[in-house]
Amino acid sequence: MKRVYIITVSTCVVILAALILCFRLLNLSGGRDHLTVGFIYDNDESTPYTYNFSLAKDAVEKKYGERVDIITRSNALDDEIDEPLRELAGLGCDIIFFNGYSELVIQLAPEYPDIQFCQTSYMDMNGRSVPSNYHTFKGEAYQGRYVSGIAAGMKIKQMISDGLITKDQAVIGFVAAFQTSEVISGYTAFLLGARSIVPETVMHVCYTGTWSSFPLERDAAYKLIDEGCVVISQHTDTIGPAIACEEMSASRPVCFVGYNQSMSEVAPATSLVTSRICWEPYVLGAVDAVMANKSIESFLSGRIHGSDVSAGFENGWVDMDDLNLQLAAPGTQEAMDEAIEKFKRGNIDFVFKGDYIGVNPDNPSDTLDLNKGYIENEKTSYPLFNYILKDVITIDDGPLDSP
Repeated sequence: MKRVYIITVSTCVVILAALILCFRLLNLSGGRDHLTVGFIYDNDESTPYTYNFSLAKDAVEKKYGERVDIITRSNALDDEIDEPLRELAGLGCDIIFFNGYSELVIQLAPEYPDIQFCQTSYMDMNGRSVPSNYHTFKGEAYQGRYVSGIAAGMKIKQMISDGLITKDQAVIGFVAAFQTSEVISGYTAFLLGARSIVPETVMHVCYTGTWSSFPLERDAAYKLIDEGCVVISQHTDTIGPAIACEEMSASRPVCFVGYNQSMSEVAPATSLVTSRICWEPYVLGAVDAVMANKSIESFLSGRIHGSDVSAGFENGWVDMDDLNLQLAAPGTQEAMDEAIEKFKRGNIDFVFKGDYIGVNPDNPSDTLDLNKGYIENEKTSYPLFNYILKDVITIDDGPLDSP
């Protein structure tokens, strides 16, 4: 019995030594056993955009557990990002993610060559020279916008069939922050998705001039609903538009299409569906790469342009949430699934295409004939479609006053 015990102990010692040797060899080959990961948010987790981005942090915690220390900083203004960046660098972060739009990140990155800086893309990075430790990324949001537009179009078609509205009342409202190509690309794809179901659909856009203002966003939605819009969506960062739809739905037909975060809890009667960018695939891939001491882009699948990466449904970078089956028109899920399958197969040239003329709002002499088609995110993760479709999109310039 004693001999068996000795043999067992000896075997365990040999196995333990082998495991230690393998671990050391892994480290010698460049792998790490621990990382400090920083997340800097432009807002806080009470807002849809930041909440959605924070899900990537949760995914890192779930996957790596004690192998990572995570440090977060919230409400970091773009022009003040240098302070939290330097703070996280001083706390030993190996990689830092930022979901804001500041140029300061790319300027500070060379000062910390041992830290990888990953920023959600905020401009056209195609051909731009960047530090070797600086990276940009974004899910191809137009794909989700188009699919959510299909859900909206199916609902509008049902409203027409039920006699609630006529075809000339097929009007979508969009609460937008700024007149940027990112915002224009998103709401154009949304409209074109709806028009693929109801070709008569038009859109009214109301800009708030800020990414995050509950009263302005709510009042913009009120204004659009008063103009007759029967579906409202947004590219802003509060629940204001959803609340407006819920409040107004008792007196007129209206539903809400979300972005980044489901609004089914705050607008249960009017929330139709939500599209969102999924940040988890990029963030997990980037952490995996740094853990292995490899280049970030080598660990990712998608459209890779140097240190800039984008992807859509095919790689899980875009997703649809919470289709409200009590509100959605029959056949909506099937129509959405058909479009999603096209995207997954790489068929992406059908979105920005049709008998439309687009006008650049910054330069009216610059026009685009969409009969020729336009491919979004072809060379950069930042959306570049910057044309207002003539005769089908109207920009509201009036004041925002609550009814």
